Amino acid sequence: MTPHEITQVQQSFAKVAPISEQAAALFYGRLFEIAPEVKPMFKGDIREQGKKLIGTLAVVVAGLTDLNSVLPAASRLAKHHVGYGVEAAHYACVGAALLWTLEQGLGDAWTPELTSAWSSAYATLSGYMIAEAYGVAA
Repeated sequence: MTPHEITQVQQSFAKVAPISEQAAALFYGRLFEIAPEVKPMFKGDIREQGKKLIGTLAVVVAGLTDLNSVLPAASRLAKHHVGYGVEAAHYACVGAALLWTLEQGLGDAWTPELTSAWSSAYATLSGYMIAEAYGVAA
């Protein structure tokens, strides 16, 4: 990722953070729509899961300027998710739901350039997580 892309991701996430509860609800609604097979993996309160999602995103977005600072936690998270039944193919669905959610939350501020920046950030992190969890490159 370029420094400009990192700045774009961080600035846009700051705009979504105030509506984090709604963003998380949009995300899970979209995820379950495009990948209904993952819904049974979520056994607890989806609002609590949404808080965890936004919290994790906040840490990752803040850590983009020093990616090595977030990679150990990303590795642990990826390996942990295998136990829930998460497969490498699910990462694409999560990415699609994330980008869709950001587009909904940011409205007119969602541009092709911002789409590219977020896609790059997600590809970097998800590729690393897939390699860590499954031992294969994305």
